[in-house]
Amino acid sequence: MSVDPRHDQLGLFAAADAPVVEPAPVPPSLAAVAAALPVGFRLGSSSWAFPGWAGQVWAKEYPERLLARHGLPAYAAHPLLGTVSIDRSYYAPLTAAQYAAYAAQVPESFRFVVKAPAELTAAQRPTAAGGGQNAGFLDSELAQRVLVAPAQAGLASRLGLALLQFPPLPASWLEDIAGFAARLEGFLASLPPAFPRAVELRNPEVLHPAVFAALGNTGTLYCYTVHPRAPSIDEQHALLPAELTARGPLVVRWNLRPGERYASAKARFAPFTHIQAEDRSNRPAIVSLCRRAVAAARPAYIIANNKAEGCAPATLFRLAEEIVAAR
Repeated sequence: MSVDPRHDQLGLFAAADAPVVEPAPVPPSLAAVAAALPVGFRLGSSSWAFPGWAGQVWAKEYPERLLARHGLPAYAAHPLLGTVSIDRSYYAPLTAAQYAAYAAQVPESFRFVVKAPAELTAAQRPTAAGGGQNAGFLDSELAQRVLVAPAQAGLASRLGLALLQFPPLPASWLEDIAGFAARLEGFLASLPPAFPRAVELRNPEVLHPAVFAALGNTGTLYCYTVHPRAPSIDEQHALLPAELTARGPLVVRWNLRPGERYASAKARFAPFTHIQAEDRSNRPAIVSLCRRAVAAARPAYIIANNKAEGCAPATLFRLAEEIVAAR
């Protein structure tokens, strides 16, 4: 489980006289790239409260706490940042009022990716919570209460999709993939059909036909992930059935390069000012996925983390340039 980022994304209810975070000027070259991407092809980051993005997203370097509380409108003003992942909802559910406060800070065209609470997707409780089996794992009633209802009510049309990120499953579940797939399908089928969602899996063993069938049968998207525990993007794509590679939005989470850990990557890359270690293994594969999606007029949600290459906006801006270069 990744480091708790609840110190980010703190700002919800901005006062009328709240400090203003000014957006950075957008170079004409990047504005042209943004104009070349189709409507609905959205790039974004995991959270936004990073002073090191000065000059790329912010007009100057602002304190982290100020960005957390008041930086979202400036972030959403960038023409290449059409989405953002609300990661704090993974650690504790948000209320409809909290989601509505986020929605009020962005334009109508902006969309949020909402991480489902870990109490729905973690088969085991974290050690800090006493360990053992998690009673809320894949609980349909709980999902309606802590995810579906508040996200739909608060974000309304600005809800892009809910991301159900499954941490590595314990051995007991990996020994019965068919059982996991059946329980997952039942859970996903209980969600409202119109509630957009994607599933991110990190165990290679779970990239299994029975699990893919559970996604396809319930209209659930597959989220490609860059993570040390997961196979490469190319390997994931090769395993997926055609129906999951061509329908609905393309969803990619570019989390952490192979061989890294979040804590060491954060220490090495902070304050996240520029690309410091290009992911040469997964970048070409992500570019290829994106180009095919653009050619097929498919929408997309591409979420990059600072720990992927050192700076999420720089990663995304270069990705956008590489996508449109082939058009």
